[in-house]
Amino acid sequence: MKLQLFKISITIVVFALISSCDAVKRVSESDYLLTDNTVVINDKKDNSETIANLISQKPNRKILGVPLRLHLYNTARPNIDSILQVKVYDNAKKMAWKTKVLSRKQLEKDIATRKGFNSWLKRTGEAPVIWEEEKTRKSVTRLQNYHINNGWFDVTASYTATPADDKRIKIQYEVNTGPAFIIDSITKKIESPLVELLYEATQKDALVKTGAQYRTVDFEQERNRISTELRNRGLFRFGQEHVSFEIDTIGTNKKVNVGVLISNQIITNPDTTITKPFKIFKVDKVNIYTDDTFATRDLPYQNTLTYNGYHLYSHGKMRYRPKAITDAVFIAPKTIFRDIDRTRSYRYLNELRTFKYPEIKYVAETDSSLIANVYLTPLKKFSLGFSAEVSQSNIQSVGLALNPSLQIRNIFRGAETFEISAITSVGASKDKNNIDDPFFDINEYGIDLRLRIPRLFSPFNTDKIIPKYMSPSTRISLSTTSQTNIGLDRQTFTGNFNYNWSPSNKITNNLDLFNVQYVRNLNVENYFRVYENSYNSLNTIAKEVNYIPSDADLGIPEETNIFLDYALNDPTPNEINSDQLSTLTSINERKNRLTENNLIFSTSFGLTRDVRTNLFDEDFSIFRFRLELAGNMLSNASKLLGLEKDENDRYEIFNVAFSQYVKTEFDYIKHWDLGKKNILAMRTYAGIAIPYGNSTNIPFSKSFFAGGANDNRAWTAYSLGPGSSESRNEFNEANFKLALGIEQRFNLFEDLNAAIFIDAGNIWNVLDDVEDDKATFTSLDALKDIAIGSGFGLRYDFSFFVFRFDIGFKTYDPSYTELNRWFRDYNFSNAVYNIGINYPF
Repeated sequence: MKLQLFKISITIVVFALISSCDAVKRVSESDYLLTDNTVVINDKKDNSETIANLISQKPNRKILGVPLRLHLYNTARPNIDSILQVKVYDNAKKMAWKTKVLSRKQLEKDIATRKGFNSWLKRTGEAPVIWEEEKTRKSVTRLQNYHINNGWFDVTASYTATPADDKRIKIQYEVNTGPAFIIDSITKKIESPLVELLYEATQKDALVKTGAQYRTVDFEQERNRISTELRNRGLFRFGQEHVSFEIDTIGTNKKVNVGVLISNQIITNPDTTITKPFKIFKVDKVNIYTDDTFATRDLPYQNTLTYNGYHLYSHGKMRYRPKAITDAVFIAPKTIFRDIDRTRSYRYLNELRTFKYPEIKYVAETDSSLIANVYLTPLKKFSLGFSAEVSQSNIQSVGLALNPSLQIRNIFRGAETFEISAITSVGASKDKNNIDDPFFDINEYGIDLRLRIPRLFSPFNTDKIIPKYMSPSTRISLSTTSQTNIGLDRQTFTGNFNYNWSPSNKITNNLDLFNVQYVRNLNVENYFRVYENSYNSLNTIAKEVNYIPSDADLGIPEETNIFLDYALNDPTPNEINSDQLSTLTSINERKNRLTENNLIFSTSFGLTRDVRTNLFDEDFSIFRFRLELAGNMLSNASKLLGLEKDENDRYEIFNVAFSQYVKTEFDYIKHWDLGKKNILAMRTYAGIAIPYGNSTNIPFSKSFFAGGANDNRAWTAYSLGPGSSESRNEFNEANFKLALGIEQRFNLFEDLNAAIFIDAGNIWNVLDDVEDDKATFTSLDALKDIAIGSGFGLRYDFSFFVFRFDIGFKTYDPSYTELNRWFRDYNFSNAVYNIGINYPF
């Protein structure tokens, strides 16, 4: 109680200090501090970001209604040098006393510190916003122009300034729009019959339409659309300057009559200026210079060849197969000029990662034919990389890692990129299992091979299904790693054959034709040393049933395995009750699952739809879908070959039971830009993996977990669920997951932002071999076990990344009884502190 009273007292004192700060302390008698802007449009207050951005002068920013940065600025001395000169240097008594206590050097250092702190207060704070009438008039003009540009031609705008006796002033802007003007008729006046014909072919996609409200931006976009469409239909010399609009509103009763004007091209000579109708240009010839540099551009080319009408040139030996280069160039000889072909060529050539700064130039050969010159400057064939890392974790006291890599470009003369990288790391474990081990008793080493082919590598012609403008590519990778003295010790092997293509700039498709993963555990005897919670539960039951004395512990691994065999024998020993048997069965099933070797042979398809226009777009959505099928091919092969099953009724390949399952995931992210750096972000996620055939459960690497900095932030990773079970496992996972996150982000000042959030979700077992009712999803009633966390956080934007700190509180914890789940652990002592890079979603 005393602690609570102390906290309340401190809060009251701090609030009183802030309230007592004089916001107009640095405002002169003839000036006013701008404290509020209000915009009223048609007698209704408007707080939208669009309108707020039109106001030239805004009040000092506030946090929780208090202009903290203004108060911080006001605590700084405006003329610190003069004050120090009078109070210290010109005061003989004070100077004598200070130089007696401090040396001259210490005194100067102290004064420099005070100056520096004063400067920091000014930089961190915010100077008072002094009202300027000129800026207010400018805001009125901007409000008028905005509404005129959006169809309210009869708009009127004014402002009212309300000064107070305490040197503060409030501004209210009043806007009356009148009725909006609507586009009534659209006529065209096109000087060239050819251009008129091409224009009519694109008119169905026009952005300026009858019945729509007049908006200036629509006309700007329509001008750009017409120019783009006509240039993609062969009009090489056409530009936006040839398109204009006539707007008629006189005597139209709030209607707008629009005239579309498209002029002929204007040719200016030294003596005359003439107009000529536009002509459709054809690309007569395409020249590709495969090893162009500024130094060699004027030198003769030693090698030339023609492939499918393309002319390829090189100063030395031709490094590339012609098809690999011509496939990347969308400009085809003997075809009509299209501006989009150059754009696509640039994108595809850049995606080859073989050339730097490709350049494409058109040269007019006649008044209707072009020559396209493509200049390519190759990157170096070999590229070396090297990185080193020093780390520390809850497993190791210190770790060292080295990652050398070698990249080979154009390895098969088809613009392919091959990369080989290695990993070598050593570390010192915090808890040595063997005291005789050397200091660096943890090690990992591996190799990763990756080949990227800039097309679909297939025996079939896929151009009609996936055209090259979709930037198709093939990725083939092989990797293997070996870890020792980390957990169970393991060797892994993975192989992947992947297709990737983008039907549009918003959609990306990804197809793993096959993905092979093999995991071999080398030190299964170490299981109960790694999973200490399981061991503690096992050890406790052994003492409860008097299998071992109360002052003894089960030895690892012999005694733990013997006790499990004894306890799970049929019939069950009399001293073991049903609850204990259930716990022991769960421990044994989990042990067998996590120590068995895994073989996964899968095929998957993923789709991503991202409507972001750029990295700074804060009003967008992202949808991701993934479907994975594993084990079907191996299952069919096992049946055809008549392979025998093991004691668990499973087929084995190389003495390993392969996994068979279907897994699907849905992920949807939506951001709403509420203005003034205020963002509402939401994420919904659902995933399920169903074992069948050769499997009764999902491999650990393919299962779902809950909690963590990017999930439910009130729980640490792997600590939540499954369901309402009170699991004490180090890593809780299951094969079904639901998640929902909502986050409100807002700016505090400068690059420091804050957020409040609510996270909900959980994991369950479904349609697998887990029988615990608390951990399984058997009906919609299981939704009552969705955990809810809430909290707040700070984020600092470094431009190239965001540093994030979040505090999550357990708001609704399903591990407690149903009558005691809300706010049971809603306090700082049970909170989870998360540190992350970039936003959680």
